[in-house]
Amino acid sequence: MIALIVATHGEFSREIVKSAEMIFGKQDNLETITFLPGEGIEELKEKYLLAMKHLDTSKGVLFMTDLFGGSPFNVAASVVLDHEEMEVITGTNLPMLVECFARRRTDDLKTLVPAISQTAIEGVKTLSGSLSLNEEEGDL
Repeated sequence: MIALIVATHGEFSREIVKSAEMIFGKQDNLETITFLPGEGIEELKEKYLLAMKHLDTSKGVLFMTDLFGGSPFNVAASVVLDHEEMEVITGTNLPMLVECFARRRTDDLKTLVPAISQTAIEGVKTLSGSLSLNEEEGDL
């Protein structure tokens, strides 16, 4: 199973994992990382390295972060550059996290990352757009 580190500004990482586990069930081989006000990037890097020590990384590690260019993403990128079989994906949302839970036992990183990226995109919808699509298909 691919090891998963969900890292965000504030408590978002813990809360989105709790929400995804409500839908999919409790997860193993997962760590959440919070980047809190007053913390620096060195502290964040230490959190990442400590989290990796608690995980089975033999099938790879996926960092899921909240914001491209933010400290959780940038520090994860610096860690990943030093290791093979690791990847960082950003823009984490609930649909992609649930999809990751469903696939990380069987997929490798090369198939998992594009799949959850697509799920993230497809998970963003508007009511008006959904209603228009349903009307075109004859459903309401």
